[in-house]
Amino acid sequence: MICVGLTGGIGSGKSTVASYFKALGIPVYDSDTRAKELMQNDPFLREQITQLLGEEAYSKGGLNRKWISSRVFSDPVLLNALNGLVHPAVRTDFELWRAEQRAPYVVQEAAILLENGAYKNLDRTLLVVAPEKMRIERVVHRDNVTPTQVLKRIKHQWTDARKIPLVDFVIENTDLENTREQVEVIHRKLLEMSGSAPESFC
Repeated sequence: MICVGLTGGIGSGKSTVASYFKALGIPVYDSDTRAKELMQNDPFLREQITQLLGEEAYSKGGLNRKWISSRVFSDPVLLNALNGLVHPAVRTDFELWRAEQRAPYVVQEAAILLENGAYKNLDRTLLVVAPEKMRIERVVHRDNVTPTQVLKRIKHQWTDARKIPLVDFVIENTDLENTREQVEVIHRKLLEMSGSAPESFC
């Protein structure tokens, strides 16, 4: 089974691309969503995060995401320390999930797949890109935040120019219909790589 990494900067539209793979019958593991669930529900990880960030990391028993974001996105050292706790837990969880799948290939969606080196454990990597202005507009609309806040988060991620040489496929996500077509082309190529018959495409 081929494992394909799907990544892209904030607002690039990687979740949209992931939904197109799901529509083609391909299992998709959402690393960012699972990371939040593990941070919330895994006792050992909760203890580690509390030791790192303090009791305020959990409010009324729940993950205090806003407070954590305000702390780590203004402190690169703290952000790296948090990632050092969460990423190994996600990696283990992904391997358990992958073992249960029955498909020609699976997709692992993650925001910083390249930055944290996780792409080296995958067979192929796909990068979703879009103009910065469009990305900012999407996130402002989606998260009800300011453009300045979005730019601050973008600064913590690598530029597309740095990412592109490390990936196998690039999808330019500016027009949804065109994006879907790009996904379908890549899907066919991945089926060929996995040894699946072309007629598996649907």
